[in-house]
Amino acid sequence: MNFADKIIQLRKQRGWSQEELAERMNVTRQSVSKWESMQSVPDIERVVQLSELFGVSLDYLLKDDVKDSEQIGYEKSENEIRSVSMEEAKNFLEIKASTAKPIAAGVFLCILSPICLLVLGALSENRQNFMSENLAGGIGLIVLFILVAIAVAIFIFNGSKTHPFAFMDKEPFETAYGVREIAQSCKSQYRTTFTINIVIGVCLCILAVVPLFSGISIDEDNDLLLINLLSLGFAIAAVGVFLIVRVSIVWSGFEMLLQEGDYSKNNKERKSVVEAVTVAYWLIATAVFLAYSFVTNNWGMSWIIWVVAGVIYPVVPAILNASKKKK
Repeated sequence: MNFADKIIQLRKQRGWSQEELAERMNVTRQSVSKWESMQSVPDIERVVQLSELFGVSLDYLLKDDVKDSEQIGYEKSENEIRSVSMEEAKNFLEIKASTAKPIAAGVFLCILSPICLLVLGALSENRQNFMSENLAGGIGLIVLFILVAIAVAIFIFNGSKTHPFAFMDKEPFETAYGVREIAQSCKSQYRTTFTINIVIGVCLCILAVVPLFSGISIDEDNDLLLINLLSLGFAIAAVGVFLIVRVSIVWSGFEMLLQEGDYSKNNKERKSVVEAVTVAYWLIATAVFLAYSFVTNNWGMSWIIWVVAGVIYPVVPAILNASKKKK
């Protein structure tokens, strides 16, 4: 372990930021950052001061071959704060950007997954020689499960890429000198792209119901026409959600690194509760959807359950936030 690594380790053990160490050493944060990045080495007086401040020997600081066991005893602080270097920050943002499209594509597939089931079911009912309803339903369900399975594989594979940075989602951390400024600059540059995609995505989700209502106004008794238009609505909504999810993942990367919005230090404290409630909420919504659909066999209308669940969902975190404030 070299001098820079030892300074980083000792500082983190005490839970100090670079600013706090700089204050104790009566130097600037830039100086501490240069020591830790091996861009410069402090003079002998500063080294002696570091030795006294950390309670370690000069040999331990200056000799690479001195083992950690030779360091004067110090118990690791329970409040140790992780530090994110410039390289780690860049890797994190690159990973978030590279996984945004695949994850958005996975969500896209999930929304499209029922279309085959709906279309084949409608064709089997309206065209006697097409195929039996059981066969149509079987093929439709197989396609649905295949698409969902592909989506889940995409989620797991891409989610694993950000696993080394999972602490950023749950724990407070500090960033190396210059990281915050670069992240803020990148976020500012991305803001226009984010806003445009969100606006287009939301508009497409709203317009997704237009084909179905158009079909109802044209011929409400033509089930095949209605199902085809409903499928078109699913496709339009899928494109809208794809745009929203893609830019939201990149945007969340900036907020995680800057510890802003949902990833601020205060919000991290209640994040575990929100996640647990969110999982329970969508599991219940899924159970209601499947139960209603299989019992009534009304797959053409049961999709509305997802719309209602999506509209109601924002109320859930709002209630949790309100209860948190009262406490």
